[in-house]
Order: sequence, then structure tokens, then C-alpha cells
Amino acid sequence: MFQYIAGLLLIIIVIFLLVTNIRVVPQARAYVVERLGAYNATWQVGLHFKIPLIDKISRKVSLKEHVIDFPPQPVITKDNVTMEIDTVVYYQITDPKLYTYGVENPMAAIENLTATTLRNIIGELELDGTLTSREHINGKIRLVLDEATDAWGIKINRVEVKNITPPRDIQVAMEKQMRAERERREAILRAEGEKKSAILIAEGHKEAVILEAEAKKQSVIKAAEGEAQSIL
Repeated sequence: MFQYIAGLLLIIIVIFLLVTNIRVVPQARAYVVERLGAYNATWQVGLHFKIPLIDKISRKVSLKEHVIDFPPQPVITKDNVTMEIDTVVYYQITDPKLYTYGVENPMAAIENLTATTLRNIIGELELDGTLTSREHINGKIRLVLDEATDAWGIKINRVEVKNITPPRDIQVAMEKQMRAERERREAILRAEGEKKSAILIAEGHKEAVILEAEAKKQSVIKAAEGEAQSIL
């Protein structure tokens, strides 16, 4: 009887261990598995079995595209203007193993590398060039990040400069310049409108004078014809 109960308990324990160590990896996920402390395999989508007490799921990795919105970074332009720029990075994990073992904190590493690269790029540009070169800045940062993060199993898809914030005094000067430019354009449009209006008025007056002279001429001709007929 005792052997029967012990055998039944053993079967229950085995079934329990089997059930509790079955893992289903969902879509767009990957599991990094270690065996006795060393990397063993990367589980992709599907059903997998983990050996109890020997295998351990070290990391569950999402393979979807991720977005990181970094806080504004202070940078200095070539003409010594200090401004703040914040960037958005779109990335995707392509190698879960490298992502797990390549760098201690991947997000902090990307943030620091982005900030350093941004300062280097802006340091080569003047203020006007910085404000008009977003595409150039985006492309250069993405190129540097993508090359560096290959060793971390990360693919940088896009980098976008979200906001460029110059110092307040420069913003005020730019607003004044833009206002002056708008006023100049409005003055030009107003002057062109007044010119066209004056031309139309002059042409109208000219046509009126011509018509009046033509009417007087026709009147004189008709009067002369009437006098000639009365004499006959």
C-alpha cells in the first residue's frame, strides 16, 4: 500500500513538473534560455519545455518596434549658441542573445550615445544650419547609432529630432525677424494692390475720355450731315 501511494505521489510530482515547465512563446516575443548558468538557446514562437532546476529563462524579449523619447539635451552650436534638443529613437531587437549579453543597460547606452553624437553633430553646425538641417541631423545620428548597436542585437530604424529650443533672447529675435518679414510682404502686396488699382482707375479714365471724345465727334458729324441735308 505504501509503495502504491509513493508511486502515485511520484507520478503526480512528475506530471506537475512537466506541466509547470511547459512554456508557450507568443508572437513577436523571444525567450533567452540559460542551462546551468550558461547561454543555451533562444526560444522563438511556439511550445517549449524547460528542464526543471537546470534550465532558466534569463530574459523575455519583445521583437516589436520600440520608441524611446529622450529628454532635451543641452548642446552648443559652432557659433557658441546653447540650445536644447530632444530626440525620439525607433529601434527593434534583432538578436535576443546579443541584446541580453551585449551591454548591461541597452537603453541607457543608447541614450548616452545619442546625446554624445548629437553634441558632436551640432558642434559642427551654426545656429541657422541647425534649425534647417533636421534631416541631416536625423540621418547622421541614425547611422552612428545603428553601427554601434549592431553588437547589442539592436537595429535603429529611425531617429527624429523632436524639438529644437534656442535660448529665449534668440527666440524673441527670431520672432521679431519673422514679424518684420511678414510686415514687409504685406507692404509689398499692399503696394502692388494699390498700383494695380491706380492703373485700372487710369485706364478707366482714359477709356472714358476716349469714349466722350468719340461721342462728341459723332455728334458733330451728325450735326454737319443734318445741316447739309437741310440746305439740299
